[in-house]
Amino acid sequence: MTSAEVPAPDRPIPVAVLGATGSIGASALDVIARHPRHWRASVLAGGSRVAELIELCRRHRPDHAVIADEAQFANLRDGLRDAGLTTQAHAGMAAINALVASDACEVVVAAIVGAAGLDSTLAAARTGKRLLLANKESLVLAGELLMATAREHGSTIVPIDSEHNAVFQCLPVDGDRRALASIVLTASGGPFRGRTRADLADITPAQAVAHPKWSMGPKISVDSATLMNKGLEVIEAHHLFNLPAERIRVLVHPQSLVHSLVEFTDGSTLAQLGLPDMRTALAVGLAWPRRIASGVDRLDLLQHGTLQFEAPDLDTFPALRLAFGALRTGGTAPAALNALNEVAVSAFLQGKLRFLDIPALVEDGLAMLPVLEATSLDVLREADRDARAAGVRLLSRHHT
Repeated sequence: MTSAEVPAPDRPIPVAVLGATGSIGASALDVIARHPRHWRASVLAGGSRVAELIELCRRHRPDHAVIADEAQFANLRDGLRDAGLTTQAHAGMAAINALVASDACEVVVAAIVGAAGLDSTLAAARTGKRLLLANKESLVLAGELLMATAREHGSTIVPIDSEHNAVFQCLPVDGDRRALASIVLTASGGPFRGRTRADLADITPAQAVAHPKWSMGPKISVDSATLMNKGLEVIEAHHLFNLPAERIRVLVHPQSLVHSLVEFTDGSTLAQLGLPDMRTALAVGLAWPRRIASGVDRLDLLQHGTLQFEAPDLDTFPALRLAFGALRTGGTAPAALNALNEVAVSAFLQGKLRFLDIPALVEDGLAMLPVLEATSLDVLREADRDARAAGVRLLSRHHT
């Protein structure tokens, strides 16, 4: 279906793109620009790369631009003025949250990396916006709170991670999930698929970030190499689709063409396939339940040949096992898992920790930290801080 076949609204729907200077932001803006009668980028928010944000404003002419780094406000304001743009300049996370909650946008692409994106994600949910969610931490840290907030205020959450978006596409449009039996998330296996623990003893950061399929940031690349990224996605899936750990499985699929599978009680299994390009998921998020052109080519299965599937090796890659364990434990355990992993990955990238010690540090930290009920955002943030502090203390035990 082309956008010409989708009825155009009376005016283009205003969209806030949070994380506009990142790869997901670029993909979102590409899809929006393909359908100017239907959507427009009304708010662009970036982290600290002010020159890139100004260039995006030249191209997309938003009403508002926000730089999270408040020290860059004058550069943003002056740069917009010098470019002859009427875009209003803002700075700081509070400004992002306020714009998300205002009538400046009706749709929010939440692609701010890390826990910093949690407040703006919740702000979008509280104001009933359509939320295209790419921020993992919002679900890993505060999944129950976010989903409850969305339900209470009528916010539609469309996951933009390719695996969760694939599940979303395979579920009944009417929302009836009584026939849903289980879901299967696929994993590429990362750069070390098929290796043994002995093979991984001397892995360097450069080797870990060299993903065989696509270029990602160093943190996500390391998470893919340890399979922690898939573990975090399991926790996300639990919240998004209200399924227990026992009804979520992971399969390694090195071709990365089948993004997820959904199993139903009648024995049917539906799978979503496509080229690994975020624009597909973003187009789904913008237009669902309709479909629009995304700029992504159709999948030619003859060109790609055989599709492989195999079980993940939890002995060599224990991070996935740890994530399932944190999900089953519940409460603040997933928040602690995420924080400990961030500390460990950062230390590895700095050459202060061995690759195999990343999950070892996470496991030690989970064993020593108390698990509390996740009753509020304050409790979760305190658990996050405590886990980070514990991770730093544990670094001395695992230091290279």
